[in-house]
Amino acid sequence: PDYAVDGQPKNRGPLLPWLIEVKKPEEIAKMRISGRIAREVLDIGARAIRPGVTTDEVDQAVHEACLERGGYPSPLNYHGFPKSCCTSVNEIICHGIPDDRKLVEGDIINLDITCYVDGYHGDCSEMFMVG
Repeated sequence: PDYAVDGQPKNRGPLLPWLIEVKKPEEIAKMRISGRIAREVLDIGARAIRPGVTTDEVDQAVHEACLERGGYPSPLNYHGFPKSCCTSVNEIICHGIPDDRKLVEGDIINLDITCYVDGYHGDCSEMFMVG
């Protein structure tokens, strides 16, 4: 994405939510691919979630999986966001930043994945119970 280097988005669409952009079939196909890749990356991140693993380790697995599939982890450097995914543990409502905190049995974690592929962001998240 255009913000990957300096963290500042440059190409913004219309700010008014009622301006509906009609996509062409080839654009919809690209959106499906980015969404499918995001889901694959989410599944890989989910397999890393277990007691004793840090959210940094989950982030690393997600980062590598996104790159391996030809994508860019959309959160990374977006307005300076330092990680490749969001990990919201327990009382953190959303957009938690992965760190060195170890997950423990009984934690709940929302893993939020967005992958930029061929001009489109595929976005998904899921909540998991640790253990």
